[in-house]
Amino acid sequence: MKKIFAIIALMGVFTFGMTQTASAQDESADSAATEQVDSAAVDTAAAPVIEDAEPVESEPVETGMYKDIKTKFIEGSAGFMALVAIALIIGLAFCIERIIYLALSKVNTVKLIEDVENALINKNDLEGAKAIARDTRGPIASIFYQGLMRMDDGADAVEKSVVAYGAVQASKLESGCSWITLFIGMAPSLGFLGTVIGMVKAFDDIQAAGDISPTVVAGGMKVALLTTIFGIVVALILQIFYNYILAEIEGLTAKMEDSTISLLDIVAKYNNKK
Repeated sequence: MKKIFAIIALMGVFTFGMTQTASAQDESADSAATEQVDSAAVDTAAAPVIEDAEPVESEPVETGMYKDIKTKFIEGSAGFMALVAIALIIGLAFCIERIIYLALSKVNTVKLIEDVENALINKNDLEGAKAIARDTRGPIASIFYQGLMRMDDGADAVEKSVVAYGAVQASKLESGCSWITLFIGMAPSLGFLGTVIGMVKAFDDIQAAGDISPTVVAGGMKVALLTTIFGIVVALILQIFYNYILAEIEGLTAKMEDSTISLLDIVAKYNNKK
């Protein structure tokens, strides 16, 4: 959980900084433009005209998709756009945590099975097999270790222990996925809520102006559509990560089941050899 909160804090600071920077850039651009116009007017009235004067280089204007996204984010309703951004940040934090956890859970199962089998069957070294499973990371090695710990109780005890602990490890793989689905559903809902509020604002403007011209309702309609767009985009981003996480969990679960069967076969060979 500490890793999750650290990621959330870093991403929150980044989003807040982006919003503040965008607002500051817009304000500085407006003030700079005003100062340039005023100074140009004074210089034109006071100074003589110089024919060969070098042209003044203008500052580069920020363009591209990043500029467009930042502008639309600022033009949307600050409250709901901030909520949608927070949903994206927290949802991505849970996604990144799950991806890292699943990546660390992967091991070379073929080598693990071969090492355990070599220790048990060829060397008749139960403690060595336990050490191999204990020193290997991941849920599969943990299942092996729990099964090897019950070797003295018989094959049935080993099977029950492996099945029970396998269910525990499977639940750990799915931990946090419910939070991701929460933010997948929350992001478009916040966008639709902003849409409804924007529509209400548009009707309030119509009522106040006593006119239904497009100019009157344009502001409220624009906010309504922007919140919906950003909410849907956030949901799509989180959905892609969520589907990837589910695919990784299914792959690990399948490897856990196959490895469990291999372990039970090794235990059966070990008991028959004694």
